[in-house]
Amino acid sequence: MDKKQAFLIALTAATALLIALVIYFAHRTRKSEREVAEIVEMMEFEKEQLEEEYENFSLEFGDYPTTLRNDSLVKLLDEEKMRVQQLLEELRITKATNARRIAELRKELATVRSVMRSYVVQIDSLNRVNTQLTQENREVRQQYHVATQKVELLSKERETLTETVARAAKLEVYDIAYSQLNAKGRPARRYAQIATLQFDYTVSKNITTEPGMKTLYLRITRPDGEVMTKDPANLFPFEDKEIAYSARKDFEYAGEELHDVIYWKVEEILQIGPYRADFFIDGNHVGSLDFEIRK
Repeated sequence: MDKKQAFLIALTAATALLIALVIYFAHRTRKSEREVAEIVEMMEFEKEQLEEEYENFSLEFGDYPTTLRNDSLVKLLDEEKMRVQQLLEELRITKATNARRIAELRKELATVRSVMRSYVVQIDSLNRVNTQLTQENREVRQQYHVATQKVELLSKERETLTETVARAAKLEVYDIAYSQLNAKGRPARRYAQIATLQFDYTVSKNITTEPGMKTLYLRITRPDGEVMTKDPANLFPFEDKEIAYSARKDFEYAGEELHDVIYWKVEEILQIGPYRADFFIDGNHVGSLDFEIRK
């Protein structure tokens, strides 16, 4: 074999080896590219998974009710919600190949989740306390309402009892008789002789009435509707006002029936027509009599 043939054989072998090397490295490169593509695809998937976690977490706590009146705790929870949104925005613009930052964002998500859940636990606890207090307040208000109703009922019963006792203790004047007397205290036979109007009456027996000194007021009304009185200052209380009386008489009452008489001294010209005599004791209207003066 001459040198030329040897050279050709060596060149052919070298070329074959070079081709083999090229094919080998091309295969390795394609394999590496596939591996890199798979790694990038995995990193993209992990980023998508992390984004989904952020979004779900944001939705989970985004609409969490914050009706609690603890403003400081609600403010802290709102700040953490805002932090989650900021981290989510950063994650969306971070490249999937930035493995270090992706890992940091995953760690921060875990931290924020832990903090927010601690706030939620506190809020839920306070809400339960508030619910319990609200229920207790409702029960207390109900009990107060029931107690108030009982007090009102007892008050009404007491008022009714008081009214019943007052009615039972009320005196009555009956058997009222009217007489016209002359100046000598004898029956006046003519209109011109009338000097005194006499009213005989009986005060009823009543053991429930408190005994002691009492005052009887006589109120005589003329035909023109005016009350006959000696002095405009002659007034006594009746139904929350002061009204005029014609005559009064003090007497001692011991609970037994009492017969008595009261007079009106005529010092004016008597009107002809119908009159009315009303009797009052202890602020109560206890009897009346209609009579007439004729000529």
